[in-house]
Amino acid sequence: MPVLFGFVFAFITALIDLAGDVVIKSAADKGRFFSMATGAGVLLYAITAICWYVVMRNVGLGLGAVFYSMLGLIATVAIGAIWFGDAFGTRQLLGLGCAVAALALMSA
Repeated sequence: MPVLFGFVFAFITALIDLAGDVVIKSAADKGRFFSMATGAGVLLYAITAICWYVVMRNVGLGLGAVFYSMLGLIATVAIGAIWFGDAFGTRQLLGLGCAVAALALMSA
């Protein structure tokens, strides 16, 4: 049960981190380093660090890091393409495939 809890919490942590990424990207696109958006992004990153501690109490570092990274990568690529108009092509698709393969190998 602790491992399942760790994975669920890793998912939540990845979502919080993703929110921080989106807020920071929005601030960067406006060219404003010192702004409320940048401060909010930094706060979300701090919350992510606290959540990561909870994940590490329940999941091994390697497996937790791969799971967290895979979730973050998939969500970041999707939001980048949809929200910010970033490129999504063969390279990105292959990268996502490698992330999923890494998770499968780490959890076997």
